Amino acid sequence: MDGAIFATSFAAAYLIRFEGAPPWPATAQLLLWLPYLVAARLYVNWKLGIYRFIWRYVSLPDAVAIARSLSLVTALLVGFRLLYRDTLPFADWMRVPLGIIALEYFLSLTGTIGARAWRRMNYERGQRLTLDPVPNPKRVILFGAGKAGILLARDLKNRVDVEVVGFLDDDPDKAGSVIAETKVLGRGDALERVVRQHRAEQVVISITSPSRERLTRILTQCQEVPVAVKIIPSLQEVFEQHASISQLHDVRVQDLLGRERVEVSEHDAMVREVYSGKRILVTGAGGSIGSELVRQLRRFEPQATAIVDKDENSVYELEQELRLRDGQAPIEPCVADVRERGRLSALFRDFRPQMVFHAAAHKHVPLMEKNPCEAILNNVAGTEMLLEVSREHAVERLIYISTDKAVNPTSVMGASKRIGEMMVQAFARSKGLPAACVRFGNVLGSRGSVIPLFEKQIAQGGPVTVTHPEIARFFMTIPEAVHLVLCAGSLGRRGEIFVLDMGNPRKILDLAREMVVLAGLQPDKDIEIQITGLRPGEKMHEEMVSSDQTLRETPVEKLFVVAPRSSDDPFPRESVQRLIRAAREADRAGVYDSLASLPIGFRQRPGRPTVAASRSARAGR
Repeated sequence: MDGAIFATSFAAAYLIRFEGAPPWPATAQLLLWLPYLVAARLYVNWKLGIYRFIWRYVSLPDAVAIARSLSLVTALLVGFRLLYRDTLPFADWMRVPLGIIALEYFLSLTGTIGARAWRRMNYERGQRLTLDPVPNPKRVILFGAGKAGILLARDLKNRVDVEVVGFLDDDPDKAGSVIAETKVLGRGDALERVVRQHRAEQVVISITSPSRERLTRILTQCQEVPVAVKIIPSLQEVFEQHASISQLHDVRVQDLLGRERVEVSEHDAMVREVYSGKRILVTGAGGSIGSELVRQLRRFEPQATAIVDKDENSVYELEQELRLRDGQAPIEPCVADVRERGRLSALFRDFRPQMVFHAAAHKHVPLMEKNPCEAILNNVAGTEMLLEVSREHAVERLIYISTDKAVNPTSVMGASKRIGEMMVQAFARSKGLPAACVRFGNVLGSRGSVIPLFEKQIAQGGPVTVTHPEIARFFMTIPEAVHLVLCAGSLGRRGEIFVLDMGNPRKILDLAREMVVLAGLQPDKDIEIQITGLRPGEKMHEEMVSSDQTLRETPVEKLFVVAPRSSDDPFPRESVQRLIRAAREADRAGVYDSLASLPIGFRQRPGRPTVAASRSARAGR
């Protein structure tokens, strides 16, 4: 078809130039050049990949590529015309007039792009005709007339169950204009009027990365109308999960984070070099962080991955999920407790791990306040056991998952994680174990976190319980947390503590209100928000680093490392062993005594049973 278009365009250029009656020399020139021109254009198109484009999906970039290809041959014609002197033989035959060259270019460009556009229009019309018509398609308004909104509008035009009423956009210059054959009906503050006037049934937020304030405002407006609201997938979901921009979903809590997400894709080469082809063991693999670690590690093609957890159901469920995705995945499911040295040694001897991610831990602050001995046995004794076995089996690298609660801890859980950090640093410094720590804040959606609790309370009709109106936390998504761990794991070897620039902390009360709005309800009207008071061991505000620590940049944007002190303090081994002995003897008072004596900044909150009271209670028993 392109060959016919090129031949016709060249002949038409002569006819136009000579008003329908070209003289014989011009006709002879046309016949001489025609096969060479057509062949040259087809060859250049082929070499530049024009014929790999699928016509029914032609778009503006395709048209630009076609124009570039045609321009190359046209430039050759112009060059030949200017360089071939009229004093040379056969000059009348060889020197094509510039007017004909220009006409042929524009006719060929119009013809080739027009043919492809006609094919696309026919395809889209055919797609609509093959679908069964829907008597009452859903009328939707797209909030956001940017690039994402334009793509979504074009995609939705191919669906018979949806009718795009128009755009809303906060840019006043767009109001009243037509974009992608869709009218911009007004600014965002006109949402209620536009919805009622056009009888819209749904508002779709077609903005790739709306700020938290903007998203909350849109949700509140939709709730006041009221009208259903959906949102397009994030760019991360589009690229990593191959989601279509028209795969709309409800607004989720992570959409309200109000912070820029950390993407590991920019550092894939660096991360892949560390993990590819390695034997990797993940403790606590049945938990939220551990299981996501295993999932994301798979894309870096490790030789084998051991999923270790003492909960057999978690191990079984994760194994089944991974086998469903890839029946040949080199997964080794292992039920084991990190506190059992013999079991750990046998596991390491059989699996021979090169890298270890230690995500196994008791993490619930109030529950560990009631069970401090168990917290120490699992988080401290278990970590020490794993470090010793890892050193004995010459593990190439160990990554310890820590928490912001380890900074100036006021809870047994936070104190146990700080001791874990110190042990990792001691093993890296004095025992030659390549290791590092990763410290991050609260993870949205993890088991036992505040988000599932709020969702359950809202589903039950309330109340939603918040411990204090001013309590604030750092938040990140599970994929973000794992991205941080993977990047840090590729950098750390000397006991470093890596932390993420998590932006500003979020008030839990604000988060609770936003979740009520997400559910289509009104805070303090449909769902009561109840203040219950701080729980044992709970802080008002968490910290990522202590006041005497400073951060240094790393090659990964937004990932920082705690700068080492000029002289590292010796590890208080005897005090830690005394702490572990007290925990094994179920000596709560001894546990608190040992924690208070350790140089970790442990502070007991008022209201916690005192050590003296604990001893009196034990004496009474």
